[in-house]
Amino acid sequence: MILQVQDLQVAYGNIQALHGVSLEVNEGEIVTLIGANGAGKSTTLRAISGLNRPKSGTIRFQGTDITRVPAHQIVAMGIGHVPEGRRVFPDLTVRENLELGAYIARPDTFHKNLAEVFERFPRLKEREFQKASTLSGGEQQMLALGRALMLQPKLLLLDEPSMGLAPRLVQEIFGIIAELNKRGTTILLVEQNAAMALSIAHRAYVLETGRVVLSGPAAELQSHPAVREAYLGGSGHGH
Repeated sequence: MILQVQDLQVAYGNIQALHGVSLEVNEGEIVTLIGANGAGKSTTLRAISGLNRPKSGTIRFQGTDITRVPAHQIVAMGIGHVPEGRRVFPDLTVRENLELGAYIARPDTFHKNLAEVFERFPRLKEREFQKASTLSGGEQQMLALGRALMLQPKLLLLDEPSMGLAPRLVQEIFGIIAELNKRGTTILLVEQNAAMALSIAHRAYVLETGRVVLSGPAAELQSHPAVREAYLGGSGHGH
C-alpha cells in the first residue's frame, strides 16, 4: 500500500472540514474522490501533500508517517500535487515552469525527465519558449501535469484536472491520466466530473460534508443508485 489515511480531521478555524476521513491507495491504482463542492475533496489532497495541517489522524506514505512532515519534504519523498486551477506561472515560459517543477531533482536526471515530459506532451515541446499565459486552458493543464512529473513522483495527486476545459479537452486530459497510470504512476484523483473519473479509476470514495459515505470498486459505484442519482445525472445515465 502506497498511501494510508486514517481518521483524518482538518479544520479551518472553527469550521470542521474533514470528520475522520480514512482511505487507502495501492501501488499502481487510480483512486478517485468524488463528491459535491465543499465535500472536503481538495482539503484531503492538501492534507496529504502537507499544505493543510490535520487536527488529528495519520497519513502514511510507503509506510512512513508523514502527518507532520513539511510540504517540501513530502514532494522530495515522491508525492506530486497538481492543484485546482492549474496554477502555472503565467509570465514564465513553458520550459521555465518545468524547470521550477524540477527544483529538487538531481541535475543528472533533469534532461531525461524534461525529454520524457516533452515526449508525452508534444504541444509543450512546440511551445517550449512561449510564456505560459499564451497557452490554452488544456495546454496549461498539460503544463501543470508536466511540471509535477518532472520529479517522477511515486504518487500523483490531481485536483480537478477537467475544471474549465471544453469537453473535447476533458477527454484528452483523461486519456493522458490513464496513460500515465499505465506507465506506472499511482494516482489519487479529485474530480467534479464523476462519470469521467469513475470511467478511468480502479476504486472510488464518495465524500459528503467531510465524511466518506461510500467506497468500492469504481465499476460498482458507477451503477450504485445513490451515486447515479447524485453525481451521474440520475437513472437515465448509461455507460
